[in-house]
Amino acid sequence: MEIPIFPLNGAVLFPGTSLPLNIFEKRYIEMVDYALSKERYIGMIQSNEKNKLYNIGCIGKIHSFSETTDGRYLISLQGTNCFKVNKELEKKYKFRMVEAEMLDFEEDRNFINEKQKNNLLDKYSQYIKVKKINLNLEEIQNIDFNQIIKFIAMISPFSDIEKQALLETKNLSDFYKKLHSILELEIVEDNNSKTIN
Repeated sequence: MEIPIFPLNGAVLFPGTSLPLNIFEKRYIEMVDYALSKERYIGMIQSNEKNKLYNIGCIGKIHSFSETTDGRYLISLQGTNCFKVNKELEKKYKFRMVEAEMLDFEEDRNFINEKQKNNLLDKYSQYIKVKKINLNLEEIQNIDFNQIIKFIAMISPFSDIEKQALLETKNLSDFYKKLHSILELEIVEDNNSKTIN
């Protein structure tokens, strides 16, 4: 499958989530035009410090868009699948294209129970306290657990590498464990830096 890609560090899309984007660079306006003329798919992907693409990204489908009077696009992408980059294609456009293969994400809900959900929300409550993030957790407590963990991964100020590690998990159980570990490490680091200062 050939898809246009939008390399954007820090803005990680996960399957089953939505990502709003403000498109203003000419090459990415051309990319949106291309996607709208085809099946509306755009691959969101990060790159490393040498500007080399990571192997895994998430494909998103444009499910809403509007054009502004100054020529920008305001789009919303709905994450559908993770993809693996097989190769980057020769440049025919101002934006980049890759040949990609879709990856499956196992949503084995059997491992999830109320205790795990509460553990994660408790940990996240500590995290937003130490990071001074203004968020009402009651608003997300009733959301499906699968959506909660992706929501936390998307909106939290984790490093690009941490977000990439979450994106590259193959199932819900691993996603949960990695997310829990990242939150624990961030809390410990933050508390240690306060103790030192």
